[in-house]
Amino acid sequence: MSTLSYDATGAAQQALEQHLPALVEDRIATRIFAKDHTLWGPDAESESAVRLGWVEAASVSQPLVKDILELRDALRAEGVSRIVLCGMGGSSLAPEVIAGTAGVELTVLDSTDPDQVRAALADRLAETAIVVSSKSGSTLETDSQRRIFEQAFTEAGVDAKSRIIIVTDPDSPLDKASREAGYRAVFNADPNVGGRYSALTAFGLVPSGLAGVDVQAFLDEAEEAAEILNDDAPENIGLALGTALGGTSPLRNKIVIAEDGSGIVGFADWAEQLIAESTGKLGTGVLPVVAGPHAAEVTAGAPDVLVVRLVAADADVELGDNQVAIAGGLAMQMMVWEFATAVAGRLLGINPFDQPDVEAAKVAARGLLDAQPEPTPAAFVDGAIEVRGGDWLGDAATAEGAVKALLGTLAEDSYLSVQAYFDRLAFAGLEGIRDELAAATGRPVTFGWGPRFLHSTGQFHKGGPAIGVFLQVTAAPAEDLGIPDRPFTFGELISAQAAGDAQVLGEHGRPVLRLHLTDRAAGVAQLQDVVAALSTRASATES
Repeated sequence: MSTLSYDATGAAQQALEQHLPALVEDRIATRIFAKDHTLWGPDAESESAVRLGWVEAASVSQPLVKDILELRDALRAEGVSRIVLCGMGGSSLAPEVIAGTAGVELTVLDSTDPDQVRAALADRLAETAIVVSSKSGSTLETDSQRRIFEQAFTEAGVDAKSRIIIVTDPDSPLDKASREAGYRAVFNADPNVGGRYSALTAFGLVPSGLAGVDVQAFLDEAEEAAEILNDDAPENIGLALGTALGGTSPLRNKIVIAEDGSGIVGFADWAEQLIAESTGKLGTGVLPVVAGPHAAEVTAGAPDVLVVRLVAADADVELGDNQVAIAGGLAMQMMVWEFATAVAGRLLGINPFDQPDVEAAKVAARGLLDAQPEPTPAAFVDGAIEVRGGDWLGDAATAEGAVKALLGTLAEDSYLSVQAYFDRLAFAGLEGIRDELAAATGRPVTFGWGPRFLHSTGQFHKGGPAIGVFLQVTAAPAEDLGIPDRPFTFGELISAQAAGDAQVLGEHGRPVLRLHLTDRAAGVAQLQDVVAALSTRASATES
């Protein structure tokens, strides 16, 4: 059995002392597990009534195990050694964490970038099967990915229908179309579980299990966690974490989640989308910030920041001020954080199960795809970087000057969001600018790869407090890639998604600096140099 542990200091401990007695007295834990949809207020009741299936997902999902293992064995017997997951947001992040922690190969395609899609197609196609995951069954990105793989299989002489597995809600458009098309298998997930809470449903289990994860052991651990959490007791770690996330006073609305030896690969990225999409609405919420244990946000001691360290169960942890340490196995942690996020929603006075602002960027992107407008002219070009921004650009004439001008819009309670709309695998090193920008600005910095973050943290950026400042980075592909039977390409799609998001952020009054790299390698190197120079100057000024 995996061991759960929790410790807290400062504001997190004070929040626990302030809220825990009432949470226990009001039987919040057992009422959540009893699916009491009244816990989040009258306005949330209709949504909550159909979004609490996650509390019993570990037991409800048990019958899936047999079908997953049988399909895995059959695919392996046919020479399939590679699973590609086509999914976005919670549908891709949970399987990526589960497979990564288990040490099994799972290719996650959660992008519409032409170069990244082409790379996924080029790798061992004859040995590949794809899992297409979409709760609604109408997700534009996953539909486009399915189309291109189906075409590639057929052109390679592979029976495409035998290599396509679908995960979706019952009676969704994808469910009906896939059964009519005769795809290899269709798995239905519980429709009463939202995408970001779906790690323990078919969305998390099917791609992970087909890739080789022991999903039975994973579910068994999650069932143990559910038993622990379903207890109105002061020792309930889920209640404690919930008070830290949503109950500090004054609210510390930046939660820095630092991987510090937990052994769970990528957990903070999964928790980021869960918390941001669940809490960022009605002008409130808490922003998760994924960082390392020695990042500037961890050590700065800012009054609006709380640090949660993900540690090993047997670690001897010495906490700093206003910090939390939590340990446990992956399945247990997933249950704890889902539960704690629901508790935090109650403390914040919001509905943790809706996402009212996610659709805005999708609508804007579709409008741009239909209209095919000419790109907004660049304010200026510096090397391999085209620069676009608002009036706050002032007289900036270089990329460095533009970034400096954007950072000048940061207030004492702001955060900076870096959003890169291109190949996250080939240019993973770009994420290193996050640490440098955090050190240079003294403010929390998030880094998200587009378009996947639109399905998760995009909700907080638009629906949360109006304190975000945005650096959007797009890049010209080496070569565009058409989408079968669609009037637009992958390159046009990702461009519209980036432009649509910038448009909506601008309509919300958020500052957005758009840097377009006309040459990917040269542009990334130039941007890294720009950020390094700003960081060096900031360090020199401080000293």
